[in-house]
Amino acid sequence: MRSGNPTLKESTFLDLGTGTVVTRDGGAMTLNGTVNKTGFLLLLSLITAAFAWNQSTVPLANGEMAPSAGVIGYMLGGAIGGFILALVTTFKKTWSPVTAPLYALVEGFFLGSVSAMYELKFHGIVFQAVLLTFGTLFALLMAYRSGLIKATENFKLGVVAATGGIFLVYLGTMVMQMFGMNVSYVHGSGVIGIGFSLVVVVIATLNLVLDFDFIESGVEAGAPKYMEWYGAFGLMVTLVWLYVEFLRLLSKLQSRN
Repeated sequence: MRSGNPTLKESTFLDLGTGTVVTRDGGAMTLNGTVNKTGFLLLLSLITAAFAWNQSTVPLANGEMAPSAGVIGYMLGGAIGGFILALVTTFKKTWSPVTAPLYALVEGFFLGSVSAMYELKFHGIVFQAVLLTFGTLFALLMAYRSGLIKATENFKLGVVAATGGIFLVYLGTMVMQMFGMNVSYVHGSGVIGIGFSLVVVVIATLNLVLDFDFIESGVEAGAPKYMEWYGAFGLMVTLVWLYVEFLRLLSKLQSRN
């Protein structure tokens, strides 16, 4: 079993399907339980995202909106806090009933502040990105459940390799920018930049298929009940990534108008 999502790696569900574990934790992982917990995590992130959105902008004398003094704090605090909680959840899966909701709350601050900044520059972009994200989620879920898309071993290997490649590109461009090197051809609104964003969106979308397959495998293996929280957390990590990439892609497209 493989997933491009680093929180749902190959060993996540290994040795979790024993009767001893299920009895001790009071039940086994179910698909409906994971779906319900995913919805709950999304709701938590929406609450803090709405708060951060309202706090990230201030009205000017001419009636227009501008970034607030605290927007960077919400952005960096949410990103760093979310990263730390993601690491804790990944290495301490039994803590996921507590750390997964905390991750959703903290990540909401990042999403709300980032979304507010994009909306200031490109009016309507956030609504479009939300529609694209959840439209992609439901379309991929229907395709997966109907059997139109199957996560074969070659498919998994390809997505994992592509996800790792994207990570290396992002890491490399960050290092280059730190040394003052221009990498606008990747992050800019040119043909290469838009093409790169399209590729990243496709890879993030394919990671949803791997996440569905991985969660379903956990259900079939009889993983303990707390893994519903972990599965929901892993799926949300991919959704956050997909949403941010849609924002980037749409901003590049609108910059050309």
